[in-house]
Amino acid sequence: MAIVSVRIPQMGEGLQEARLVAFLKQPGEQVAMDEPIYQMETDKAVLDVESPVSGVLLEWTAQPDDILPIGAEVARIETASAADQEQRPAVSPTQTSSPLPTEPAAAAPSAFAIGGPLRNADASPRVAAYARSKGLTDDLIRSIPRRGERLTQEDVDAFLSRSADAAYDEAPLPQRQRVLASRLVRARQLAVPSQLTVVAPWAPVERLKARMAAAGGDFQPSAFTVFAYAAARALPNHPALRSQLIGDATVRTYRSATLGIAVARENDELVLAAVPEADRLEWRPFAEAVRRAILEAREGRDQASEAVTLSLTNLQAQGVRDGLPVVVPPAVGTLLLGEPHWAWQDAEGSPVLARVVCLTLAFDHRLMNGMGAAAFVNEVRANLAAINRLIPIP
Repeated sequence: MAIVSVRIPQMGEGLQEARLVAFLKQPGEQVAMDEPIYQMETDKAVLDVESPVSGVLLEWTAQPDDILPIGAEVARIETASAADQEQRPAVSPTQTSSPLPTEPAAAAPSAFAIGGPLRNADASPRVAAYARSKGLTDDLIRSIPRRGERLTQEDVDAFLSRSADAAYDEAPLPQRQRVLASRLVRARQLAVPSQLTVVAPWAPVERLKARMAAAGGDFQPSAFTVFAYAAARALPNHPALRSQLIGDATVRTYRSATLGIAVARENDELVLAAVPEADRLEWRPFAEAVRRAILEAREGRDQASEAVTLSLTNLQAQGVRDGLPVVVPPAVGTLLLGEPHWAWQDAEGSPVLARVVCLTLAFDHRLMNGMGAAAFVNEVRANLAAINRLIPIP
């Protein structure tokens, strides 16, 4: 075994430091060579930085928002052998946002040009990070008058003192939300999103819950857990929802599915719970695994990983019937469960009033087409209709 040090790369002449933006992998996770593992910001762009080797990420030796010199260590990866390094550079970054023009845009002497990332020629990453730590957005930082060619910390402090009586408050975006925002930005750059909605019966789930309550005992999983089980039971027949796209031409399909569950915390914070091998678990082990994962997520443990290819989100308690879920690669789909409501449904040629829910699947069109997406959601609908057979109550 060998331990490889991952370091901040040299991305251009004159670049001396960079800011860590977000981690894309967690300690203990497997990483593949050339797989993006973190993001960094230079004066020209935000970059995805790829792993130089395959192995297990042991630890991050720096933190998001750290301003680090070129060559500084940010992580350690354990590989099978030192030969795995292939004598290649420490990192191979991939640009994930539009680069700035090489020539500075025209601007007033006392302010930055509008739009685009902050430039090293205008403010060093260290000064920009200081301004952001004071709750200033990039647009506000651009508006700060400066005495010289580059913004200084004194310019920032002077601006803050003049803004003390402003009619609003500003604060830094919480770290977990910043990581989520980074993932969502990458999703817009990578995925080709599409979506569809199917109306599914909900009365069978409500009857099942009533039978559970009548049977008594401490084991009383939620209606959402029942829905999650119906979705998990459909996954073996739909390999596209156990897959991810590696590069532009390779599809990796997992032999078992790791199911993601979006969990809301206080202050509208969102983290992901994960249930490994969800498609192989019987009902009770599945429900217990869901409960454990959600409890850990509510305590602040984000379980997002590359193995999560399908996520579930539930807005029933908020009275939302339908919505626009977001797909975050490497996941291929997000399935939204809407609020139960009464609606007219066809039953052997005659309309009947029934309890139903909307199931909305957002999917990455690069890996899945409309027919395959509809087939999956319709199988989930069939599982909900026959839930008393999937989950027998003694």
